[in-house]
Amino acid sequence: MTIVQLETFLKVSETKNFTLAASSLGYAQSTVTTQIKQLEDELGCLLFERLGKTIVLTPAGERLKAYAEKLLQLEREIHLEVPEEQEPAGLLKFGVSESFCYKRLPQILMRYKEKYPKVEIRLQFITHDTFPELLKKGELDIVYTLNPDMEDESLQLLHRNPETLGFYVQPGHPLAAKKKIKEEDLKGIPLLLTSHNCSFRHMLLTDFEAKGITPQIALETSSKEILKQFARNGLGVAFMPDMAAEEEVSSGRLVRLNWAGTAFPIFSQVFIHKDKHVSFAIEELVKLIKS
Repeated sequence: MTIVQLETFLKVSETKNFTLAASSLGYAQSTVTTQIKQLEDELGCLLFERLGKTIVLTPAGERLKAYAEKLLQLEREIHLEVPEEQEPAGLLKFGVSESFCYKRLPQILMRYKEKYPKVEIRLQFITHDTFPELLKKGELDIVYTLNPDMEDESLQLLHRNPETLGFYVQPGHPLAAKKKIKEEDLKGIPLLLTSHNCSFRHMLLTDFEAKGITPQIALETSSKEILKQFARNGLGVAFMPDMAAEEEVSSGRLVRLNWAGTAFPIFSQVFIHKDKHVSFAIEELVKLIKS
């Protein structure tokens, strides 16, 4: 059993297709088939059931998947930690909230890559409801998330900093001239909101419900760029993290409303799994995030 075979096994379990797995890994399909057959022969069991064109994990395959994910995570940690040279090297799987990517995260990553060019950072966008499981499975090493304050016994918090949410409109919007905006001012106003699984949207709608206001939702999307585009064109009030709209506000394309209603506390937070070792590579990344 080799790391390469386990990587191939996980890719097949992810894509549920030998051809797609081979293409993703840069192998011939026959190579993928051979590696899976070698694993099955060594373990003495079937790992996949081939039901026509559909491939599903067997119960044995499900059990192997959990171990394979742990082994590959350990392999990444070995490459990052074991070499004697001071400079870390290897793969770091980094989950991030999209909002950080407008300004903050690119600057952090540029500084990190300048200091540690041998570390390969693989980015993945995350949502607040899925990243704990991704950390548990070893599919991510570290997460930089924007959420309400959260506690999870499976997670270890490495950093926490208060952030802010805001309501944004085009400069000519009627609400832009008001000195103070509260929930009742948004009654009947088209709202541009993040998608269903976003905690920001949930916070706002919970507040509206408590105030007895039925929101008029004009758009729901996970893309902050689309929210800003619709707001710039006068199609509604966008509710999003302030960090995502800094450029538009400074250029005068959007105006932040002077919100005087319920506060929506959110935080930038860095998590790893509670059992994960804080490697030097992770420690240095967190230092840059804190700075």
